[in-house]
Amino acid sequence: MTLADAAALAAELAKQGKERELADLRRDWADELEDAARSQDYRERAVAYRAVGQFRFRQKVDLLRRGLEDESPACRGSALLSLELLSRDHPREINSVRPLLHTLANADENPAVRRLAVICLRNGSPQRDTVVLLQGIAEEDGLERELRETAAKVAAGLEKRAKTR
Repeated sequence: MTLADAAALAAELAKQGKERELADLRRDWADELEDAARSQDYRERAVAYRAVGQFRFRQKVDLLRRGLEDESPACRGSALLSLELLSRDHPREINSVRPLLHTLANADENPAVRRLAVICLRNGSPQRDTVVLLQGIAEEDGLERELRETAAKVAAGLEKRAKTR
């Protein structure tokens, strides 16, 4: 079984609520995941960063920070997907890397990475600096339509959450 296969199995176990089996799988694959994240091959690193989320591996969140700073857009995207998954119920995951997410959303050269960073910010606390940044992205001419629309939706959602607090 490959790391990608094990990660897919882990995602299925998590979906079924089989925490014990998921914990066993995490334990069995922890070293392989770490090794893959250090690979010279960006494809192996991308699989590793994506696997962190599929395994629901909260102990490896620091590994995702490295993925967010990776030179490969595929690795940054995979790390963002995992971060978004892990942060759905835990905004602290987003809040701990918020400045990095702001940078990715505002300045990454890859539009897909920018969009994923914006989507991740949706799961964080509704901080004013994030809302202002997203509104600026939404209004910026010259950016692709999908990025602007996603930023506008996330900003509106964060503003609504801020008002209900």
